[in-house]
Amino acid sequence: MTQDIAAPSKVVPLKPPTASELRSRLLGSLPSILHFLLPSGVLRGGKFMVGNVQGDKGDSLVVEMNGTKAGLWHDFATGAGGDIIDLWAVVKGFDRQTQFPALLQDIQTHLGAGIDTRPYKPSSPEPQGQSRKLGKPSAKWDYTDAHGNIIASVYRYDSDGRKEFRPWDAVRGVMRAPDIRPLYNQVGLKDVTLVVLVEGEKCAQALISVGVCATTAMNGAKAPVNKTDWSPLQGKHVIIWPDHDEPGLDYARRAASAAARAGAVQVEILKIPPEKPPKWDAADAVEEGLDIEDILQRWERVAVKEPPAKRTSIPMYSITELQADKSPIPDDLIAPRVLTPGGTLVFGGAPKVGKSDFLISLLTHMAAGVTFLGMSPKCPLKIFYLQAEIQYDYLRERVNNVHIVREYASKLHNNFVITPQISVTLDDNGVECVAQSVKERFGSTLPDIIVIDPLRNVFDGGGFGGENDNDAMMFFLSRRVEALRQKINPNAGIIIAHHTKKIFKKQTEEDPFQSFSGAGALRSYYTSGILLHRPDESRPERTLLFELRNGREITPKIVQKKAEGWVDVTLYSPNVAHISAHTEPIVRLLCEEAAQNRVYTARQFSDRFENHSNLGSSRLIRQKLQGLIDANIIKFFKNGDIYGFQLPKGTQRGYLWVDGMCLPDGRSIQPTHYKHDITGEIVAIPSNSIKGDL
Repeated sequence: MTQDIAAPSKVVPLKPPTASELRSRLLGSLPSILHFLLPSGVLRGGKFMVGNVQGDKGDSLVVEMNGTKAGLWHDFATGAGGDIIDLWAVVKGFDRQTQFPALLQDIQTHLGAGIDTRPYKPSSPEPQGQSRKLGKPSAKWDYTDAHGNIIASVYRYDSDGRKEFRPWDAVRGVMRAPDIRPLYNQVGLKDVTLVVLVEGEKCAQALISVGVCATTAMNGAKAPVNKTDWSPLQGKHVIIWPDHDEPGLDYARRAASAAARAGAVQVEILKIPPEKPPKWDAADAVEEGLDIEDILQRWERVAVKEPPAKRTSIPMYSITELQADKSPIPDDLIAPRVLTPGGTLVFGGAPKVGKSDFLISLLTHMAAGVTFLGMSPKCPLKIFYLQAEIQYDYLRERVNNVHIVREYASKLHNNFVITPQISVTLDDNGVECVAQSVKERFGSTLPDIIVIDPLRNVFDGGGFGGENDNDAMMFFLSRRVEALRQKINPNAGIIIAHHTKKIFKKQTEEDPFQSFSGAGALRSYYTSGILLHRPDESRPERTLLFELRNGREITPKIVQKKAEGWVDVTLYSPNVAHISAHTEPIVRLLCEEAAQNRVYTARQFSDRFENHSNLGSSRLIRQKLQGLIDANIIKFFKNGDIYGFQLPKGTQRGYLWVDGMCLPDGRSIQPTHYKHDITGEIVAIPSNSIKGDL
C-alpha cells in the first residue's frame, strides 16, 4: 500500500531544540550519527568501536548501542567518556562548559531545522517524484526495528522488462538508503535461535511465508557490509542461503564474516547443488514446493563459525594435589623455556633486520643438537620449515652460509626440511595439503618443530579481516595454525615469523612486544616471543629481546652477524651502554637504602623505583637487575632474620646484595647465594669463599 506526499497546507511552526530533544534525535539515528562522527568505527556485538576520538581504527573507544545505556561511551585508553552530546563535543572540538550554545547549534545544523511542534507520526510514503518516473511500485518491503517501528522501505519497480529498487529512509524522509542499513524482519528475529540469511527481500519473504525465520541485508548481494547493522544476529545460529552464482557466493562469504563478528554463535553457508540452474535461490525453492526444513537439515553446509564446545566439567586441582605431583616437567624443545612442547613462539622484527637469516641459523643449530646464542635443544630436533619468502637459489645460498661444526652437519640431512618460496594460503585446503606433504616426507618420525615464515604470506583470517585485525588473527591462530599442529604432531612446538611495526626507543624500554602487527590477539596466544631489533641503523649490532610466559626472564642480548655466523657481542658492543650505564645508580641505591635500614627483593626493588632515578619501567628495571645478577655484581642474602628482616613468603632467591651494603649501625651485610655461571641456578656461596670474589 502506497501513499503520496501531500504538499504542506501551512508553515509548520518550529521552536529552538533543547539539549534533551537533540539528544533524543541523536539517539534515534545513533548508527548513522556515529559513522558521521567517526567513519572508521565498526558495529560489533551491539557496540560501536573505534580507536579514539580522533577516529583512528581500533577498539579502545566503545559506544553502547542499545537499551538505557545507548549513546554512552568510554575510551579505555584515556578514561574519557560521557553521553552522545559529550562525544559530539570532543570529536568536533567544542568545550561543553564554555561553548554549549554553539555545540547545540552545530548538532541542530547537522540534524536540520528546529523541532516540529506537531505530534510525530512515522510513515514511509512513496516519494512522488520517483513514482511519476517509474510508475507504481510492484512490491514494497518495510524494514523495522525489533519493536515494529519503520526505519526504511524498499520499493521495487518493473518497467521495460527491467526491475529497479529504490530505498526510502523513513527517519529522514529522503529517497535513499539510511547511512546504516537495518536487517529485514527484525521483529521476527528477536525471539528465535535459528535465522536464515538470504539475498534479497523476495527470498526472505518467501521463506517467512512457509514458517522459516529469514532476513536479508538491504541491497542484497550489493549490500555494503560495513554500512549494515548486523547486531540483531548476536547470539543466533545463522545459515546463509546464497543465490546460485558467483556474486551470491561472494555475498555469502562477506555476510558470514559480518555475522560472526556481530556475535552470532554459529554461522554456516548452505552449499547449493551444482545441478541447480544459475541464480537459483530460496524463493525458487519455495515456488517449486521443496521441503525447506529438509534442505536446511540435510544439505551440506560450510562451517564459518562453530559454537563453543559444551563442557560438563572442567579440570581443577587443590594446592596440595599440585604440590604432591612430583612427575618431571616435560623437557623444553629449546631451553631455557624458549619453546616448550605444544607451545608457540613468535619471532619478530622489522623488514630487512635479518629475521629469516637469523631463524635459519637458529633452526640449523637446533636440528644439529647444538646450542645457539644460549638457546639449547634437548637433542637434535626434527624441523619442518614452511618458508614462503625466499626463492630456491637464494635459499640454498643462505643455507650454505650458515656456520656449523662439520661433525654436526650430517645430522641435518633428515632433521631439517625446508620449502623454497611457495604460494599457499593456510585455509582448509592449504592446511590439509601442507599436513599431507609433511607426513609423506617425514614418515613415522614426526617433526618436533613446525615453522611458518612469514605469517603474512600464508595468512587466512576467515573473512574477518587482515593480520592487523584481532578477530582475524585469533581465527588464524586457533583455526588454522592449531589445526596444522593437530594434523602433524599435537606435541610439536610452533614458531611463527612475523613482521613488527617500527619500534621507537621508549617502546623498546617499556613494552617492545606491543610492536607485533595484530599484537592484542597474537600476544595473548603465544607462549614465548623473541624480537630482533636494530637500535642504530648505522651499526651492525642487533638487540635480541625475549618474553617467556613459562620461564624466568632472559636478559637481552646484543648479537651481530659475522663471518663465523651470529655471535653474542653483548659485553663488547657500545649498544649495551644503556644497560651498563645503570649499574652505578642501582648499586648506589641498594647501598643508600640499606643505610636507611631498607632492603629489597628484585620484585620489591623494581616496583619501588619504577620511573624513579631514570631507571625506567618496572619491566626494564627487572631486566637490568637480571643483567647485574648474571654478571655477579648483584648476589643475594637469605638470612635476613639475623639483620632484623623477615623474608617475604614465596621469595626463593632472597634479598638483593651488592658490595658495600651496610646497615645504619655500621654492620656489613654478607651475601649467602649467587647465580652459578654454568648451571644458571641460585646456589649457596661456599663458606670459604672471599666476599665478592666469585
